Amino acid sequence: MKNNKAMVKKDVIIIGSGPAGLTAAIYSARARLDTLVIAGQEYGGQLMNTTLVENFPGFPEGVMGPELMMNMLKQAENQGAEFLYKYSEKVDLSSPVKSVVVEGETYEAPVVIIAVGSSPRRLGVPGEDTFYGKGVSTCATCDAAFYREKVVAVIGGGDSAAEEATFLTKFAKKVYLIHRRDELRASKAMQERVLSNEKIEVLWNTEVREIVGDQTVKKLNLYNNADKSEKKLDVDGMFLAIGHDPNSGSLSADIQLDERGFISVKEGTKTETNIEGVFVCGDVHDSKYEQAITAAGMGCMAAMDAEKWLSSRK
Repeated sequence: MKNNKAMVKKDVIIIGSGPAGLTAAIYSARARLDTLVIAGQEYGGQLMNTTLVENFPGFPEGVMGPELMMNMLKQAENQGAEFLYKYSEKVDLSSPVKSVVVEGETYEAPVVIIAVGSSPRRLGVPGEDTFYGKGVSTCATCDAAFYREKVVAVIGGGDSAAEEATFLTKFAKKVYLIHRRDELRASKAMQERVLSNEKIEVLWNTEVREIVGDQTVKKLNLYNNADKSEKKLDVDGMFLAIGHDPNSGSLSADIQLDERGFISVKEGTKTETNIEGVFVCGDVHDSKYEQAITAAGMGCMAAMDAEKWLSSRK
C-alpha cells in the first residue's frame, strides 16, 4: 500500500470503541502490547446514546451510558492504549502485516481486532432522531424498567419484536405491537405467547408515520396501509425491534461474513476469523445477545486470543 507518509507500526490495531473495542484495548495494553484504537469521531458505541444503564455489573444505582464508556476509555488509556479519534479509510487484511489507512497515514500491525459493532435499523420518520434515548429505544432489556405501569409500543413482527413485547409486559401496563403486515414473522411459539398475553395488543397493517412529544415521547401518528386510515396513539415510549445491521461493509472483502453480513468465526474458536491474525468481538459478530456486557466479555477474549497468537509466533 503506497503512502508518502511513514508507516506507523503497532502490535495490535483495534477498530471500534464500544464496550468490545475498549475492553479489548484494556486487556491488550495491559499485556504490554503496543495498542492503537481507531475510535472514530463518534466513539463509545451505542451506549453513548443511552441514558441510565442498570444492567452492567458493578453499578448498583446504575450508570449513565456515556459515563460508562468514558470510564472504559480512560481505563484503556491508563493502561497505555493509544487512541485515534478518526475513521479508517481503508483496511487491508490480506498480508501477514495488516494495514489501516487513516487520513492518508498508514498504520501497520500483525494483529487487527475488529469491534465495529452494529447499528439498529431505524424507521426514518420525523421525531425518531429527536427522541432517540428520550422515549425511543432499541433495547427493552436495557430500558424496560423505566416504563413501569406505563404504555409502550414495540415496532416489528419477528422474533425480536415478539420477545421485546413479551419482556416489556413485566413492567408496562400496556404494550402495543405495531406491525406493517397482517401476520407476524415470529416463530409459532412466540406468536402464541404474544397473542395470548392480555397486556399485548397487536396493531396489524400499521406503520408509524411520526413520533410526537415534548421532552419525551407522548404520541405516535399511525397509518393503516390496509384501509388507508390514520390515527394517533398515546404512548410513553417506543421500542424499535426491526433488526440490526452489522457495520462490516467497509472491511476487507477477504473476511468471511454470514448471510446477514455479521463476521463469522472459525469453528471451535470464539474470536478468530478466517484470516490469520484478525480477531472479532462484539455486535459485529454477535447477533443474538447484543448486550454491553457480552460485548465487553468478547473484547476480553479477543485480546487474550490475540496475545496468545502473537506469543506463539515470536
